[in-house]
Amino acid sequence: MADSHALCISLDGDLGVVMTRGFQAPRERVFDAFTQPDMLRRWYGPTGWTMTVCDIDLKPGGAFRFVSRRADGRDIGQFGIYREVSRPGRIVFTECWEQWNPGETLVTHVFADDDRGTLLTTTMRFPSKAVRDTILKSGLEHSCTDLYMKLDAFFTE
Repeated sequence: MADSHALCISLDGDLGVVMTRGFQAPRERVFDAFTQPDMLRRWYGPTGWTMTVCDIDLKPGGAFRFVSRRADGRDIGQFGIYREVSRPGRIVFTECWEQWNPGETLVTHVFADDDRGTLLTTTMRFPSKAVRDTILKSGLEHSCTDLYMKLDAFFTE
């Protein structure tokens, strides 16, 4: 049986990517880690990056904007609109990048109880197959593995 706490990535049609990863924390805490600025700032972004802006209006129709500073001082921004917020089970939002914006990506996070804590399933629907393939080739698996290891460390602080 596969380890639910290891990242698993699969394709969903021509536009989708589905990622699953387990965490040893209650789903309310995992949900909050994705939606509360004071928590998100402590783990979000690749190793060596710092979140400098974390604006969240957590409601359907509410916006978010994140800016992360890379180790070389370059800022990377992302923004979007929440379409659905159902604590602690589900968040649906659009996502765009300020420096590269080939169109909106629709992201759905589902937080489910499992026998070791929480199973997070993230589905990303890209605006085209070319965009999806570019994201995959740019190192999605490596960056998400790193990101979720930082989230694991946050839960054990």
